Amino acid sequence: MYRILIADDEGLMLEAFKGVILAEFGDKCSVETAKTGRAVIEKAETFHPDIVFMDIHMPGINGIQAMREIRKFNNSALFYVVSAYDKFDYAKEAINLGVEQYLTKPISKSKIISVVEEATAKVDKVRDQRSNLLKIQEKLETVIPVVESGYVNSLLFQKEMAAADYYQQLLDIEYSQGYVMVVQFGQSYENGRLVSPVGMNVKAQSFYPEFRDVVKSAFPCVVGNIMSNRIPVVVPCEIFQNPYEDRIDLVEKARELVARLEGRLDAKFRVGIGRVWEMEELERSYREALRALNGSLSRVIHIEDLSQNGVYDEAFPGNDEKRMFRCLEEGNEEGMLQEVNFFCDWMVEHYSQDMNNIRLKILEFIIWGEKIAFESGAINYGFSYRRDYLDTAMSLSTYEDLRKWFQEKMVNVCRAIRDQKEDQSNSAVKKAMLYIQENYSRDISLDDVSSQVNISPYYFSKIFKEETGENFIEYLTRVRIDKAKELLVDENVSVKEAGIQSGYSDPNYFSRIFKKQMDMTPSEYKARYGK
Repeated sequence: MYRILIADDEGLMLEAFKGVILAEFGDKCSVETAKTGRAVIEKAETFHPDIVFMDIHMPGINGIQAMREIRKFNNSALFYVVSAYDKFDYAKEAINLGVEQYLTKPISKSKIISVVEEATAKVDKVRDQRSNLLKIQEKLETVIPVVESGYVNSLLFQKEMAAADYYQQLLDIEYSQGYVMVVQFGQSYENGRLVSPVGMNVKAQSFYPEFRDVVKSAFPCVVGNIMSNRIPVVVPCEIFQNPYEDRIDLVEKARELVARLEGRLDAKFRVGIGRVWEMEELERSYREALRALNGSLSRVIHIEDLSQNGVYDEAFPGNDEKRMFRCLEEGNEEGMLQEVNFFCDWMVEHYSQDMNNIRLKILEFIIWGEKIAFESGAINYGFSYRRDYLDTAMSLSTYEDLRKWFQEKMVNVCRAIRDQKEDQSNSAVKKAMLYIQENYSRDISLDDVSSQVNISPYYFSKIFKEETGENFIEYLTRVRIDKAKELLVDENVSVKEAGIQSGYSDPNYFSRIFKKQMDMTPSEYKARYGK
C-alpha cells in the first residue's frame, strides 16, 4: 500500500488527480487531499505519506513552506511540486528541499500515471533497502554476541592475543587498555552472599539477552559468556587520569547497573571490578575482580577498595616488570634482554650498597620466569632442579657477574618458550597438511582443518602461512591440481572424473581453476600429456 497526499487549492484539480490515481492503481494506493498549506501539514502528521504532490500557491502557508515543515517530521516522503508557474526561484527552493520533479500544470492523465509509477518504484526501493538493513542488523545481533564471547575468552582465558587482536578489529575497539567487571548473579542473599540454586544457570540463559542489553546501555563494553553464576564484562578505556575520582564514578555507575538489572530481571546481582591494565594483561583485572567479590560482602566492590591490596612501599618500575615477563611469554628474546638490563641498571643505581637484596630480586625473577615456562609446557620441573641457585647467587661477587647469570637463565627460559611455540606450530601445520592431503577430494574448509588441529581459524591461518609460505586455499588448490594432473594423464579417467576425484564437483569451476594454475584447460592438458 502506498500513501499518497495531494495538496491543491483547486477542488476540481484535486478530484481529477485523485480519480486518475484510484482508477489506475486501485487499492494499491490510499489517497488523501488537502486544500491549504496548514491542512496539508496537519494531514501529513497523521497520514504519514510516502508520496506528496504539492501545489506551490495555496492560501496561507504556501507549498514551499509546507514542504519545509513536513520535512521536519518526515524525511522519507517523496515530494513532487505541481504549479501553473514555471518560476526559477520556486524551482530552486524545491531542489533545495529534495523535490523529485517540478511538474507544470496542466498535467495530462498519462503524465500523472507515469509519475506515480516512478514514485512507487522509488518507494519500493527504499522499503527494500530498509528491509535489507533490518535483516543485516538482525544477523549482526546474532553474530555479535558470539564475536564478543570469542574476544573475552581470547583475552581472559586462552591468552591468544593474535585472535584477540582479530576480534578487536571486528568489534572496532580503539583502546589498548581496559578493566574487567565480573557480574555475579543469584536467587537471593544469605549473610551477604548470593545463593544460586541448581536451576539458576538455566534461568540465566533465558535472561542473558536482556542482561546484555542493560549492561551495554550502561557501559561501552564487551560481554562474555555465562560461567557458573558469573558473567565477565570487558570495558575498554583510557588510563584513568584521576584514579580516585574515576573509581568513585565507576563504582556509582556499577551500583546503578545493579539496580537496573534487579529492576528488570528476576535475580540478584553483585559486581566486582578490577584495575585498568593493558589488554595483554587483562587476565589480571579479571582475577582482581574475582578477588574483590570474594573479599567483600558489598553489592559493588572495586579491588582498590579492599584493604588487603598489596602495594610497593617505594618507587618500583612495575610496568617494566610487566613488559619483561610479557616478552618472556612471547619468546621475544631481544625485548626480554632489554628489560633484564634495565632492571640490573635500576637496581645498581638505587641499591648499590645492598648486594643481597639484588641477589634475592634476581632469584625471584628467574624462578618466576621458570614458573611461566613450566606452566606453558616449555620446561619440566623437579624439586631439586634449583639446588645450586642460591649458592651460585651468593658466590657471584660483582654486579656484572650477577647480570650475566641473570641474562643466561632468562635467555634459556625465553628460548625454551619460543622453541616450544615453534614446535607446537610446526606440529599443527604438519598435522594440517597431512589432513589436507588425505581429504582434498572432500569439501573441506579452513574451519574444518583448524578444528582438526584444535587452533582458532585466525591463528591457524597465520601460522600456516608462516610455515608453508602459502595460505590455506593456495595450498589446498596446489594439492588438488597436482592430483588432477596425475589423473588426467590416465586414459581411463575422463576430465569430469578427474575433477570430481580431486575435489571439484563443478566441471566449469574445475576448468577455470585448472587453467588459472596451468595456463591451459584440463582437456588441453589431457590431450598434450595423456597416455
